[in-house]
Amino acid sequence: MTRVLYTVLFGVACAILTVARADDTAKKADTDQHFAKKAAAGGLAEVNLSKIAMKQASNTAVKRFATHMVKDHTKANSELIKLANSKKVSVATTMDAEHQKLEKKLLNLKGAEFDRAYMAGQVKDHKETIALFEKEAKDGKDDDFRAWAKKTLPTLRDHLKMATKVYDGLKSGKESSR
Repeated sequence: MTRVLYTVLFGVACAILTVARADDTAKKADTDQHFAKKAAAGGLAEVNLSKIAMKQASNTAVKRFATHMVKDHTKANSELIKLANSKKVSVATTMDAEHQKLEKKLLNLKGAEFDRAYMAGQVKDHKETIALFEKEAKDGKDDDFRAWAKKTLPTLRDHLKMATKVYDGLKSGKESSR
């Protein structure tokens, strides 16, 4: 009787451990999936909003910044999609609602008002993106996603420095509008 009880208890313990491991694996995948979706949506927003800025900005520094963002984020988006596809992880294919709202706002602005709104958004977005990438670089469960986040962080930090410099110049009136 005792032997049967131990056998049953051992079986139950093994089943609990199996379920716990499966749950842990699912949580790990969810963490990386969340990162990939957020990073892809943000990357799409960078490219889409920056293409608008390339056409509508009145300030040359803003236009240069926007051109740089399109180039760098198009490259990063391609890398992320390739990585996600290799992991069979789906990524966002459109901008999130917040960026769609910003896009509508930017499309209705002109001149210095557009420049300030676009650059304010770039500073905010790059701060949020850096936080997302730092979290993945530190806590990501997938080695490849974690490595890609670490590799991409220096570029994002450079973008934030550039965005802050351009935005501060716009606020102070030091940047040329030509």
